[in-house]
Amino acid sequence: MTKVSPEFVDEPQMQTVQSISTDVSLANNKFPKYKLGPNFEVLQETKEYDQGPPLKEVVEEETTRLTEQHNRLSVRDLASKFDKNLAAAAKLSNEAKIREVPSLEGHVLLKKLRDSLEFLKGRLTGLNKEDIEIAISLVEALAVKLTQNEGELIQEKFEVKKLVNFLKQASEDAKRLVNQERSFACAEIESARSVVQRIGEALDEEERNSPTSAKQEVEGLLEEVQEARRIKLLHQPSKVMDMEHELRALRIQIREKSTVSIKLQKELAMSRRAGQNKSEFYELTGFETLGSILRIQSCSDEAIDISKCSIQWYRLSSECSRREPIVGADKFVYAPEPIDVGRLLEADIVSNGQKVSLTTTAPIDPASGLGSYVETLLRKSNVEFSVVIAQMNGRNYSSRSAHCFHVGKTKLKLGKGWITKARDSYSGSMQLCGFRGGGNSAAKSLFWQPRKGHSFVLVFESEKERNGALMIARKYAIDCNVILAGPDDDALL
Repeated sequence: MTKVSPEFVDEPQMQTVQSISTDVSLANNKFPKYKLGPNFEVLQETKEYDQGPPLKEVVEEETTRLTEQHNRLSVRDLASKFDKNLAAAAKLSNEAKIREVPSLEGHVLLKKLRDSLEFLKGRLTGLNKEDIEIAISLVEALAVKLTQNEGELIQEKFEVKKLVNFLKQASEDAKRLVNQERSFACAEIESARSVVQRIGEALDEEERNSPTSAKQEVEGLLEEVQEARRIKLLHQPSKVMDMEHELRALRIQIREKSTVSIKLQKELAMSRRAGQNKSEFYELTGFETLGSILRIQSCSDEAIDISKCSIQWYRLSSECSRREPIVGADKFVYAPEPIDVGRLLEADIVSNGQKVSLTTTAPIDPASGLGSYVETLLRKSNVEFSVVIAQMNGRNYSSRSAHCFHVGKTKLKLGKGWITKARDSYSGSMQLCGFRGGGNSAAKSLFWQPRKGHSFVLVFESEKERNGALMIARKYAIDCNVILAGPDDDALL
């Protein structure tokens, strides 16, 4: 009998040992089991392993199952997937809200830890004091890292909210498609039933009629079946998407046509009004939209020169029950500003003791695309515009160089490079409105009075920028409990 004892070998000999045993059964993914036989012989247990079904059968089953799932894919499945994604997005939003509380607690803990280290720093000296300073710097670094994480968390929260809104809209669209497909399917089922009924009737008549008439009936039925199949193919999901795109394009065309129709109606009303008022000496020209310029022109040779007349512009309510004078608007040219949208404008012309009133045919319409432009600007942290100073303190400004007009959440600033012309917070003494002094650039000009005795007339690069700056500044001022408008315009806001 031989006694087996463990032996210890050196490292070079260990390297010659194979990394995988030759007795490993890779097919079964496990090691074999051994037992001691007679005369202390090592024997391997023989055990039949369940090899499972053949690989070919597994592949065929998986192929069949995937084919069935592909055939069952419908708009209803898409709707359910959108609902699942919507629930997941809502869950992410809730998790983001929960993660905000620990961030606040982390700031409090770091502040307390830093205060404690500052207290210890004042009581220790030598190497211990240096260790305390290193610890304080580490705490400050952790605070900075925590602030960065909070910023990333806010960004993630915004993206999650955006995803939730998108998935809500997609879920509603998918549900609407499901309802449409259901109605289409019901109509197709009824059509199929009627076709089957007619086929049964045709088969009954086939026994009574001649072979020629029966053949003609069968051909007609085949054409109906083919037409039914064509209709069914038209209502597949891909066709539904094509129809959706066509409907969207038709909506856009209808919107454009309606805009053109409104403009034509306004022009027709203006032409009718001009025809009715041929006896008058003056007329009002220009588009009645935000960003355009309204002009008073003489339409008769007997009319007095408009420059020698006294003019005053007014704002009228939609019911024309109240008339508010526009302070400073006493020229024959006036550019509407955002506060004039939805209101009628009227101009009184006084000459030789006679007064003539001209009124717009319809309320001032908003400018197209201005709302989306303002929303884009509100997403920015800093809003800046390139302007040129036309007047300062009521006098023409000699330099025509470009300046930067900064619209902030708490203040307005005008400057060029490192030079600051004016910078003031929103207050009750500040005034901001469209320029009312006339001129060809009135639609691009803006009047700004930071404080009493100090004013500017700024000219923007476009009408959209001028109106956008007015709307953003007034919104930020309202957030600061300040009404920002022109002279005597507070009541309108």
